[in-house]
Amino acid sequence: MQLVVARIGRAHGIKGEVTVEVRTDEPELRLGPGAVLATEPASTGPLTIETGRVHSGRLLLRFAGVSDRTAAEALRNTLLIAEVDPEDMPEDPDEYYDHQLMDLDVVLADGTEVGRITEITHLPSQDLFIVERPDGSEVMIPFVEEIVTEIDLVEQRAVIDPPPGLIDDNAVVAAPTDSADSSEDDSPGGDDTAGDGPDGAARGGST
Repeated sequence: MQLVVARIGRAHGIKGEVTVEVRTDEPELRLGPGAVLATEPASTGPLTIETGRVHSGRLLLRFAGVSDRTAAEALRNTLLIAEVDPEDMPEDPDEYYDHQLMDLDVVLADGTEVGRITEITHLPSQDLFIVERPDGSEVMIPFVEEIVTEIDLVEQRAVIDPPPGLIDDNAVVAAPTDSADSSEDDSPGGDDTAGDGPDGAARGGST
């Protein structure tokens, strides 16, 4: 299974490094030196990671054969795609890969239908389920243990105990637009971390 693990942002410096929007909770595994990644668009890759480092809280990567700022800038907005065994599970038992959570039925403890997970949005403070309700509207459900009380992959459902107002009609909202860096003019793409084809893992609990 192919999952998006990162999106390339702007060039950094003059030696070919780029910033990346990480879309996996396992960057050491998916984005380490030597990793060979497919790309979207496919014509850009495959790309082999040569070096990686964290600078000011952002991951910087340099790829084999990309040695200057011009070549690095040409990669901007490219999606990095890893081959992942669909049977793999994150090491942390409280984490799930986005593709495992997509399309789960969301229900209350008494079985009342709430909707279906259509997207997972990863924010710095927590992950959010974007849930499509039967009437076509959307509601955001924080993926924290106080609200999402059970994930049952066998029954393909997520059980929630929402606080008052969370799923009331007046709380229905549209999914937010995610941006890797407000200073970058990046367009959103899919990822393993959810959305339209992620490797990232979503975590249940406060993070």
